[in-house]
Amino acid sequence: MSLPKRRKFRTFALLVCIITFTTFLFSYTFRDPSIYFLKYAFRLSDSFSSKGLCACRQCMVELDDDPWFGERFNHSIHPLMTKDNSILSDETFKWWQWLQSERHPANFTEVVEELFQVIPDEVLYMDASPERCRTCAVVGNSGNLKGSGYGRRIDSCDFIIRMNQAPTSGFEDDVGARTTHHVMYPESAIDLDNTTNLVLIPFKTLDLQWIISALTTGTIKQTYVPVMSRIKANKDKVLIYSPSFFKYVYESWLEGHGRYPSTGFLSLLFAVHICDEVSVFGFGADQYGNWHHYWEENHLAGAFRHTGVHDGDYEYNVTLLLADKHKIRMFKGR
Repeated sequence: MSLPKRRKFRTFALLVCIITFTTFLFSYTFRDPSIYFLKYAFRLSDSFSSKGLCACRQCMVELDDDPWFGERFNHSIHPLMTKDNSILSDETFKWWQWLQSERHPANFTEVVEELFQVIPDEVLYMDASPERCRTCAVVGNSGNLKGSGYGRRIDSCDFIIRMNQAPTSGFEDDVGARTTHHVMYPESAIDLDNTTNLVLIPFKTLDLQWIISALTTGTIKQTYVPVMSRIKANKDKVLIYSPSFFKYVYESWLEGHGRYPSTGFLSLLFAVHICDEVSVFGFGADQYGNWHHYWEENHLAGAFRHTGVHDGDYEYNVTLLLADKHKIRMFKGR
């Protein structure tokens, strides 16, 4: 065989190998779509440790620029629970059960199995490309939002995370109108529109049972207080905050202060892990030192600092430190 013919044969053989491998790869992926979704979603979290994917002027994760941040931030712990990562270590499970003790908790494994028959078991929770700048607004409930005029700035972000009761109707000028992710637990639940992701923070096995019930039969009407038996929400957009991530936030970022983190602080760390730029609104007291919600007329209301459960001062100091280190942008309102 002449030299030109041998080269053509080798080139043809190489092309056949490439086509065969590509065909096998795609057929394998589409036989099991969950593999694609899981790898894509996990890549969103993992990509924050890789420079070059973020298109922001200053990206959240630049681990080499600040030792304090680098010691605490762990991109390998994923914020959301899936069917595949739902197995908890004994240490994590005991810690999580200790948060709100149950007398006769249901079997966790069986509850999780039922849960992911009702909601999706993949974690495709970001719509933005990992090659772009993902901007996120974490909107707390502080009274310092009242009269702030932050509404347009908040609504301009790609992802807008709110928590607990957090009304927007009538407060749009100050808090915005859009919500992409709403963080709640059974005792703070509200109805959502069909486009919003419900992010459930489970403090106990019963909370997982509650979301199953609230989306189906409505049989669970009480935890340690009466709760909504049914909830309006898109069950295809229900996400579960991982107990493992919960524990990581408590130990790495709060260093054990308080009994467990507040919803606001858990939402903030969720954003730190899924966003490139994080803007924080509605955290802390108002200009007069009052800790109340922006929808409350009584400026002395708000039980956040009186529960004894959260260390509000420590959480706020960590939040300010993140701002001082230019990891987040803090908007303090009025």
